[in-house]
Amino acid sequence: MKRISILLCLIVFMAMTASGQSKTYATSGLEVIFSFADIEQGGVSQSSTLRFAPVFNLSSMLNRDVTDRFGLFTGLAVRNVGYIFDNYDDFAENATYKKKFRSYNLGVPVGIKIGDLDRMFIYAGYEAEIAFLYKEKTFEGGDKIDKITGWFSDRQDIFQHGFLVGVQLPKGANLKFKYYLSDFHNQDFVDGAGHKPYEGLNSQVFYFSLNMMIFRNTEIYMYD
Repeated sequence: MKRISILLCLIVFMAMTASGQSKTYATSGLEVIFSFADIEQGGVSQSSTLRFAPVFNLSSMLNRDVTDRFGLFTGLAVRNVGYIFDNYDDFAENATYKKKFRSYNLGVPVGIKIGDLDRMFIYAGYEAEIAFLYKEKTFEGGDKIDKITGWFSDRQDIFQHGFLVGVQLPKGANLKFKYYLSDFHNQDFVDGAGHKPYEGLNSQVFYFSLNMMIFRNTEIYMYD
């Protein structure tokens, strides 16, 4: 999987930098995220609750349309990613809590676009992200009893990555699905009491999102 990701990045990079009759332009947009997670704790599969994240999810893309039906893209994105776990087992306290986990990530996507690039097309790619701001909230009986925040927290795997696929609709609306290949948490993390709160907790976030103007906006065109 890692080799495929590296190969995709190299192909997109070489195509983005190659000369020719292609069209290169920059776009920017917003993303509204509806996320879940594949969860397994202590060898038992668990379910997650829908998490709605309308802010702050921003992206700036560099597009290269090789033809009118095939293009490439890369860029930068900042997004709010996480999941809600209603039945988190705290083995140290022999208790079950509701947890809300999230982090702000800085991402670099690379991908391809296929279809009518002026109207409607599909796209797919890979994105590597750095998780830079972590937050965890704990609830018991509907009441928040604890909150943890931290920059570049050891509680989380700082490097996050996954694959994405989507469809660009006319007029600027865009639907996307993304699945993270990396675990959200660092299972080896040890807290101040000497416990490993995420040991045995496997969680891969996935989400659906509504995007606006990611591949279309006030464009600056550069022709080779």
